[in-house]
Amino acid sequence: MIPPGSTIGILGGGQLGRMLILAGRSLGYRFHVFEPKGPSAAGMVADREINAEYTDRAALQRFAEGVDAITLEFENIPSDVIDALSAIRPVLPGSRALHICQHRQREKDFLKENQLPCAPFEYADSPESLKPALAAIGFPCVIKTAAFGYDGKGQVKLRSPEEAADTNYLWDFLGKPLRVVVEKWIDHIGEFSVICARKADGQMVTFPMAENLHVNHILHASIVPARVTEATRETGVGLARAIADKLDVVGLIAVELFLCADGQFIVNEMAPRPHNSGHYSIDACLTSQFEQHIRAVCDLPFGSVELLKPVVMINLLGDVWTQGTPDWAALLDDPKVKLHLYDKGTPRPGRKMGHFTVLGEEIDVTLASAEAYFKKLAGRV
Repeated sequence: MIPPGSTIGILGGGQLGRMLILAGRSLGYRFHVFEPKGPSAAGMVADREINAEYTDRAALQRFAEGVDAITLEFENIPSDVIDALSAIRPVLPGSRALHICQHRQREKDFLKENQLPCAPFEYADSPESLKPALAAIGFPCVIKTAAFGYDGKGQVKLRSPEEAADTNYLWDFLGKPLRVVVEKWIDHIGEFSVICARKADGQMVTFPMAENLHVNHILHASIVPARVTEATRETGVGLARAIADKLDVVGLIAVELFLCADGQFIVNEMAPRPHNSGHYSIDACLTSQFEQHIRAVCDLPFGSVELLKPVVMINLLGDVWTQGTPDWAALLDDPKVKLHLYDKGTPRPGRKMGHFTVLGEEIDVTLASAEAYFKKLAGRV
């Protein structure tokens, strides 16, 4: 056990790290942040922030030697960095889980090898090899860069062979990647996620399933409880628990799922860290995803994930600021609304700047209220 009073290192300085720190403070932990670009949102609430590139081995060593354990809020970290840090302090959720989840090819291979449901896929490592991969998968399909993709970045949907005719152009458009994954496009009826917390001894607990609404490939809203049958919910939870176990995760893993018309789930992506779709848990669960992550990596007993009220979480992107500072007072005039701003500086379109939650009694009514508040903030009414 890593007891309260110890110091936890966090790789990455974004809002997920910030919320990890705020949750861990109540348990008595101290925090150091390693972030190449600073000052960061997480660094502002940390005990110490180290700003250096991941190639700076001396800075990495100072960071590791100053903490008792290391976790992350951002998985796109070079594997050699994880190896170097692991030689000094434990890095959780574990190098294997991180190695697989940070690369779409390894992620797809893991799912296929473990007979977990995923979309049909092929690989390509050049414009020339992209042609047979597209022919094998057919249309519509989506091309995704194997590494460093998120929120719709590093991917393109192709609806017909005509759109795929110029593979050199497509390769350049994707940033000349080392490798891509070509996936069959899934016409799903809904997107969902399950966050599973797991400790080193295999104990697990899962948060209530979220139903997720996306706009321009970025999460817009999470609805909890998800509007599905109990059998569907149990299937999704079972997939998340199986993945957490097979990856030997210590900490959190978020599993994103597509629900097909036949009632079957397909695993879309996995993230070994706290997740945007779990932000609702701060206000609506007895234990938030962030506190549960700290409990898991420190080998403390799990907290209850009981859902106290139906809840809707709405993401606030920089677009909300285009007409000036939003009217926060009008939003907070409803006592059932909780606002979370990340202190990330200048708002930019598409940049996650905060979120708010609305708690209610009936989920459809709560969703309508949340969307109405969002439209007012965004100046759309």
